[in-house]
Amino acid sequence: MLPRIVVMYMELGCFVCCLCGWILVCSTLPTEYWTFSEVGSVVMTTSNYYSNLWRDCISDTTGVSDCKDYPSMLALPVFLHGCRALAICSVITGFFGGVLTLIGMKCTKIGGSEIANARVTFSGGLTYLVSGFCGMITYSWWGNKVVREYLDPTFTAQKFEIGAGVFVGWGGSTLLMCGSAVLSFFAGREVLPSSSPKKHYRPHTYVTAKTRRTYMLPPTSSRVTLVPPLFYEGRRSRDPRVTPRSSRPNFSRDSFV
Repeated sequence: MLPRIVVMYMELGCFVCCLCGWILVCSTLPTEYWTFSEVGSVVMTTSNYYSNLWRDCISDTTGVSDCKDYPSMLALPVFLHGCRALAICSVITGFFGGVLTLIGMKCTKIGGSEIANARVTFSGGLTYLVSGFCGMITYSWWGNKVVREYLDPTFTAQKFEIGAGVFVGWGGSTLLMCGSAVLSFFAGREVLPSSSPKKHYRPHTYVTAKTRRTYMLPPTSSRVTLVPPLFYEGRRSRDPRVTPRSSRPNFSRDSFV
């Protein structure tokens, strides 16, 4: 087992790593450069198109930009709805993961025993891990769609490229997944062994053939064989030639005089 001070600093470093990743993921939601495209219509005029989960924007070289939200939520494709839901789940689970990790870390001294704090920290690490997976799925799904449309020769609409927001999201999701994995590993080492019940072993027993009594083996490593007694008091012989002691005549000294 690692010393407590080493585990404490390890948890603190993982928490900072996860917190930075969560901040990066949150910063990508208002960022408008998830996709971008440049179209040169005139020699001195270039139009830039860029969009994100919520709106489409256009700007030119004169500095004039205009953004427009998507007109109807129900008319959006399933792809956009899925990316929105996963991005919001990533932010929410990351928030609760930070709260659980703050409560259960050894340096905060909040909670009960060491096992209880380790369980809370383990739950926070798993919540951070879910947040990282949701974010990674969101940005990978978006990037895959952009690359597939760009490389498709039959796609006749305007083609876009991957913007800076997706790359920032990939970095934040990677920090979340790495930090939460290490945090869950160190917290799980304290939680999982204590949850398994201890087995109590009883020494082997045996029953003798004639007495039917149960004897326990001695605690030492040497085995002592116990056998039933060979003679019982009051046991009568089965040999008819042997006269019982009670039927024999009793002679005294006066009988021979």
